[in-house]
Amino acid sequence: MSLPIAERWFERRDVGADLTLIREPHVHPLLRCNIWRLRGRDADLLVDTGMGITSLREAGADLFETTLLAVATHAHGDHVGGLHEFECRLCHGAEADALAQGRDSYSLDLADFSAESQARLAKAGYDIAGGLLTAVPRAGYRPAAHVLKGCEPTRILAEGDVVDLGDRAFEVLHLPGHSPGSIGLWEAATGTLFSGDAIYDGPLLDEIAGADIPAYRNTMERLLRLPVEVVHGGHDDSFGAERLKVIAEAYLRRTEQSEM
Repeated sequence: MSLPIAERWFERRDVGADLTLIREPHVHPLLRCNIWRLRGRDADLLVDTGMGITSLREAGADLFETTLLAVATHAHGDHVGGLHEFECRLCHGAEADALAQGRDSYSLDLADFSAESQARLAKAGYDIAGGLLTAVPRAGYRPAAHVLKGCEPTRILAEGDVVDLGDRAFEVLHLPGHSPGSIGLWEAATGTLFSGDAIYDGPLLDEIAGADIPAYRNTMERLLRLPVEVVHGGHDDSFGAERLKVIAEAYLRRTEQSEM
């Protein structure tokens, strides 16, 4: 089926005075990553960079004019596709090799997904039978030829490290389960958490390569103890403490058998 050419590939929305949410609306929700840009005094923060289907840096040129710290919450292809475009690239050490090698690369053509993989995703809550894209960024673009471009991180992050913007500082939380080196960025002063795919308000994937259900359970228990005010996840809409509790407790109930 021929797909239309999108007028614009990215959409953006201001979330408060200094925070901008960028999304790829023509990408299926399974892979539609939240890209967060936060303005700081001495540097700006960019959390995740989407699919890399077309240039994020060019589309957001007016947003990326100052010193920018681009943080990958993990190395999955829907979160690091545009990371190579930025000079300062941060990720957890457990994700560094996958990031450098572009290991999580895959076709975006539904024909390349087996019936088994489609059924597994549908069981998790993602029906991709209609395809992964609803448009293409330009004439001649072939979803089957999509390749994730690997890049070396310029700074390795670990639990307890700080990402400093000058007037705001975010502590690195190692939140494994979805992937070995998944991280969150936590600002205790405001109760703000950028959580990547450790938690978001949608179907959580824990049966993919690199996932670890017991580790994910530990992450959920840790998040339940965190005094959050707002969670900006890797997918779907932001939420507060009560919704975090609902999501985390539902995950713990669902996976209870895994510890028996």
